[in-house]
Amino acid sequence: MSKPSAPHSTPPRDALLLTPADDVATALRPLHAGQQASVQGLQGTLLIRQDIPFCHKVACRDIAAGDRVRKYGEVIGMASTAIRAGDHVHVHNIRSVRI
Repeated sequence: MSKPSAPHSTPPRDALLLTPADDVATALRPLHAGQQASVQGLQGTLLIRQDIPFCHKVACRDIAAGDRVRKYGEVIGMASTAIRAGDHVHVHNIRSVRI
């Protein structure tokens, strides 16, 4: 009798991009500056430029100051300063907007 095969598993991801239109992904574990992170929803890896705490946002692309920032497919704020891909995105560089 043969053994059942192990279920196919995918490698664990470091962050999750919820929709392709999103500018930020959610860290699924603490991420560290200099790390190449695997982001579900992105091809390849993302160079983490700043430490990102668990469940915080990381920029997946460059965002200019004044640009709207999207998560969940919705605008969650406006960049108060330029944000580079791999940067920590939080209250220090986005402000809330109501649209």
